[in-house]
Amino acid sequence: MSQNSKFLDNEIFDPFLSLINKCPVLNTPTDWKETPDAHIFIADLPGLKKDEVNVQVDEGRVLQISGERSGVDEGDDHDKNNVKWHRVERCRGKFHRRFRLPENAKVDQVKASMENGVLVVTVPKQEVKKPEKKVIQIEGN
Repeated sequence: MSQNSKFLDNEIFDPFLSLINKCPVLNTPTDWKETPDAHIFIADLPGLKKDEVNVQVDEGRVLQISGERSGVDEGDDHDKNNVKWHRVERCRGKFHRRFRLPENAKVDQVKASMENGVLVVTVPKQEVKKPEKKVIQIEGN
């Protein structure tokens, strides 16, 4: 337990874990829905641009969404030495989400788009052949 952790209603309260749970960029809330044609992942990434987000599928059929929101944005402050920040509450840092794709995912045809801080990853589906059943004759009496 860290020095900043406290007990709250018999539960451990850790400000860092609380921040991760509240921070949409570090927590990366993601919906996964399945349609007849595709698996669709929708991730909220407020304030991020598409070049700050990475989407990939590894050989193990795992979809990975990752990226980073950089440090404090100093904007158009001309004289940075005279800037005094009073509060910094917007989340910064790296995020990484992983989703194991089912057998029916066409991993070579994944597409991603991003608009207004919402990432949409579409993974088309293919029909998976079901194994044929083979009846085995039992020998003997």
